[in-house]
Amino acid sequence: MPEERESDHRPSPDALLKEAQRESRGQLKIFLGAAPGVGKTYEMLASGRTRLKEGADVVIGVVETHGRRETQALVEGFEIVPRRRVSYKGRQLEEMDLDAILARKPDLVLVDELAHTNAPDSRHAKRYMDVEELLAAGINVYSTLNIQHVESLNDVVAQITRIRVRETVPDAIIDRADEIEVIDITPSDLIQRLHDGKVYVPDTARRAVDNYFSPGNLTALRELALRRTAQRVDEQLLSHMRAHAISGPWAAGERVLVCISEDKRCAALVRYAKRLADRLRAPWVALYVETQRSFQLGDTERDRIAEVLRLAERLGAEAVTVPGGAHIADDVLGYARSANVTQIVIGKSDRSRWFEILHGSVVHDLVRRSGNISVHVIAGDAGPPASEEARAVAPLPVRREVRAYAEGAVLVAAATLVGVALQRLLGLQNVALVFLTAVLVSAVRSGLWPALATSVAAMLAFNFFFIPPLYTFTIADPENVIALFFFLVVAAIASNLTARVRGQALAARARAKTTEDLYLFSKKLASAVSLDDLLWATAFQIASMLKVRVVMLLPEDGALTVKAGYPPEDAIDAADLAAANWTYENNRPAGRGADTLPGARRLFLPMHTGRGAVGVVGIDKDKEGPPLSPEERRLLDALADQAALAVERANLVSDVEKARLDAETDRLRSALLTSISHDLKTPLASILGAAGTLRSFAAALTEEQRGEMLATIEEEALRLNRFIANLLDMTRLESGAIVPNASPNDLAEIVGSAMRRAASILKDHRVEIDLAPDLPMLNVDPVLFEQALFNLLDNAAKYAPAGSLVSLHGWAENGHVTLQVLDEGPGIPDEDVDKVFDKFFRARKQDQVRAGTGLGLAICRGFIEALGGTIAVANRADRSGAVFTIDLPARALAPMLEAAP
Repeated sequence: MPEERESDHRPSPDALLKEAQRESRGQLKIFLGAAPGVGKTYEMLASGRTRLKEGADVVIGVVETHGRRETQALVEGFEIVPRRRVSYKGRQLEEMDLDAILARKPDLVLVDELAHTNAPDSRHAKRYMDVEELLAAGINVYSTLNIQHVESLNDVVAQITRIRVRETVPDAIIDRADEIEVIDITPSDLIQRLHDGKVYVPDTARRAVDNYFSPGNLTALRELALRRTAQRVDEQLLSHMRAHAISGPWAAGERVLVCISEDKRCAALVRYAKRLADRLRAPWVALYVETQRSFQLGDTERDRIAEVLRLAERLGAEAVTVPGGAHIADDVLGYARSANVTQIVIGKSDRSRWFEILHGSVVHDLVRRSGNISVHVIAGDAGPPASEEARAVAPLPVRREVRAYAEGAVLVAAATLVGVALQRLLGLQNVALVFLTAVLVSAVRSGLWPALATSVAAMLAFNFFFIPPLYTFTIADPENVIALFFFLVVAAIASNLTARVRGQALAARARAKTTEDLYLFSKKLASAVSLDDLLWATAFQIASMLKVRVVMLLPEDGALTVKAGYPPEDAIDAADLAAANWTYENNRPAGRGADTLPGARRLFLPMHTGRGAVGVVGIDKDKEGPPLSPEERRLLDALADQAALAVERANLVSDVEKARLDAETDRLRSALLTSISHDLKTPLASILGAAGTLRSFAAALTEEQRGEMLATIEEEALRLNRFIANLLDMTRLESGAIVPNASPNDLAEIVGSAMRRAASILKDHRVEIDLAPDLPMLNVDPVLFEQALFNLLDNAAKYAPAGSLVSLHGWAENGHVTLQVLDEGPGIPDEDVDKVFDKFFRARKQDQVRAGTGLGLAICRGFIEALGGTIAVANRADRSGAVFTIDLPARALAPMLEAAP
């Protein structure tokens, strides 16, 4: 009996990885019930109290007692984390305080009603998401759940009870649970609890018994809860066995495996396995072992294997293809033990006894080595004869076989010529090695059977041309007969071994090529800079790897639209579009070769992620029948999954950018409304007040008072004009309409013009201007530069106290002109230094400081950068105050104009 492979005794890496991941996070225990009122919360509190007595740090995150006295009594003695209050539509709602629990970090937290929907504006929409965050933080959680809230059972529960449950929990939450405890009582006991008022108030209890809590409904829900728990327990058992390298089966639950081959009776085997699995109420697997012989099968046999695997998937099986070696029975048993299979179904062999003696029998090997696994050997039915179309594909392999045998004959002829040439130098014994080389070459190039034929031809040629008497098949020396016999045996063994290694190398090469292609494809997706590039790369990769025509469809404006194709195609017919829409809406395949809309020309498959479908990929080829084999289908699924994640990533980037722009738009809109409602209203109110006073009381006012009123109107009108100009300038900057009209200008003239404009706002300040006498002419737009300088002076006047000094210093150094505006105000808080040039940002200021739109410095930076310079801000080192520094690089300088003669 062949030795068991070493890998059969090693723990599964995937199982070990899951174990390690579980150790790094909190443990989740779910108390699962068939219906409300079975005692889930009570049992959770009782278990939590047990942990509390053991010394664990246990707190209650949220528990709903529903007024039940016995449940309320169990709550006493626990630390309860206060709930947070949320105002919603005039009502005060109470929700679990997730942040408080995370800050408290207990060993265990009790969280009732896992399927609960949180109040709007909560961090997570659902309570199970809160639980996931707690688990990720390393906090253990006890929680409760009713079976009707499990997502995959939602339709089944609705069919049983005729009530659709809206709050559901993904199955992944149950699959990730470390423990599930079923809280089970009989339907009669639960109905009695309802009558006793232990679940609902009397009127509600009476309606519940009449509608939801009927004995039939409760029995069905009870069975669903037990079955879902058994399924999870079976998965945990399987993971435990794989993690600890335990050889199965452990017959804690039945599991069926059916062996698939190219035999015509396999479809009948699959149907028998389905009936057996239904009788045993067990999951089942359709297994195909891919060996070197798989690459020698014709198209008819490969299509038959693909169709049988598709049939198994339609009947509810998991279709699995595994690489195999020389002993198929060992590969089947290895997989069966790793998957905890208890029943194996295999077809009865119809090969001759001599064939089984020479090549072995998979059926007999399975029966002898299966151990505790039951093996069902089924005769099956050959089914209908192959169609004429299927038979038409056979000549191609025959032509390949003829060529392989012809190559063997040529190799023997070449070995004969070489042997004749080297006979005198090497001797008769070494000539045999020349023929053996020809046999090995044939095995490497063509496989087993051509190599065996080459072995026979080599033996005959060696006898005819080299063993006396020459040129006849007669052997005079008995020793030569023995030598010739062993030559043939060695050649046959070498052919077999070489052909086997060749087959394994071909299989390994094919898998390596597929793996490399998938890796390169993932790199292409990672480097794609746009959605179009991503879709084009996906279409090309699918087409090149599967030899099919591809179209990619994504939703746009509420309808699926062709976004890419290979060969390029931008339209599909109505039947294909209907199949594509059905696939996108139902997240299932449709079209050619599928169960839905099979009349379409293409097969459409969804590209989906955890958030749902993101698009559809359609494929077709000229070959009749299903366009993909199961292996190709799995490869397409892998490609589509990678593409879906990349598409979702691109969509998320777009969504984030859109959200950022929306938030920026909202912020700008809010700031603009603030400016209009306050900053613009204030000068208007001053103007209206002064004008009204002049109109109503002009005769009673002195000349000096009338002058003050007019000055107020003029000052506030200029202030209003600055506000409006800033808004217009920022609009021009945002739209890119600012184009500098550069020309040589004297910096002193621009500074002087800005100072004259700012005279009214600087009238209460001392001003000092210090410009170096050797400043060159600047190649700038004087209007933009003057406005930027005026905004800096206006900012200094706002924040510097009356009577303080506002200074301007300018100098040229190392090909740059630098201009500084300094004030003696309170300076800028350190946390605001990087924000002062942001739109609508206003630093904290005293009440007496004049209000502004928060646009002046943003416009200043925009103008300076448009002129090719930079602007920076810092706090003064010698005293309090801020210093703004404008720097114009050498490329913005104009040559010094020569003095006129």
